[in-house]
Amino acid sequence: MNFKNKIKVSPSILSADYALLKPDIEKVKQGGADMLHVDVMDGHFVPNISIGPPVVKAIRKATDMFLDCHLMISNPYDYIDSFVSAGADLIAFHVESNSDIEKTIEKIKAAGVLPALVVKPATPAEAVFPYIRDVAMVLVMTVEPGFGGQSFMSDMLPKIKAIREKAEEINPQLMIQVDGGIDSKTAPLCVEAGADVLVSGSYVFGAADTRAAIDSLR
Repeated sequence: MNFKNKIKVSPSILSADYALLKPDIEKVKQGGADMLHVDVMDGHFVPNISIGPPVVKAIRKATDMFLDCHLMISNPYDYIDSFVSAGADLIAFHVESNSDIEKTIEKIKAAGVLPALVVKPATPAEAVFPYIRDVAMVLVMTVEPGFGGQSFMSDMLPKIKAIREKAEEINPQLMIQVDGGIDSKTAPLCVEAGADVLVSGSYVFGAADTRAAIDSLR
C-alpha cells in the first residue's frame, strides 16, 4: 500500500468501545481512515495493560484495514513473530525498550512486515537518526505513552522537524507519525513540522460525525 504524498489518519482503538470493536472499526473505515492504530501495552514498559496478539488476530479477521501496531512493551524482539502471525502490517517499537534495535528491525523485515521506531517525549530526535535508513516510519509521541486522553505537547514539534530534515537527507520516503492529543487544532502544527501520519483516538472515536472528524485532521 502506498501511503506517501498524502496525510494519513490512523485512529487509535484505545479509544474504541471494546465491546463493539468490529462496528467501531467499520465506522472509522467508512469514515475514510487510512489505517488502524493498535496500542499494545504490557504493564511494565508503561503502567497500563491493553491488548495482545489474540485481539490483533481477531481484529485482522474483522477488517482488511492496514494494522499499525505500536508495541509499548519492554522486550519487543521476543514478540515479533506473535504479532506478525496475528496479522500486523507494521510493527513499531520503542528505542527505549530492552531489545537490540538493529536486530529487532531486521526480524520485522525478515517477516515481511514494515518496521517502525518510536520515541518518547524525553528521548531526543538524534536517537533514531542511525536507523532512519532502515525503517518505514518513525513515531514521535506527543504525550507520554501508556494513557489515552492526554494533552498535546507542543514542545515535540521541533523533534518532528529535526527527524523530517534528517530523513530528507537519507530516506525521503520515511513516514513520520505523531500520537497524542491530535485533533483539528494540533494536526496542522504536526503536518507543518513534517508529520504525515496522524494517530487520533478520542477525537475520532468520540465524534458524532466520524468522516468530518477524520477530514478535519487532514
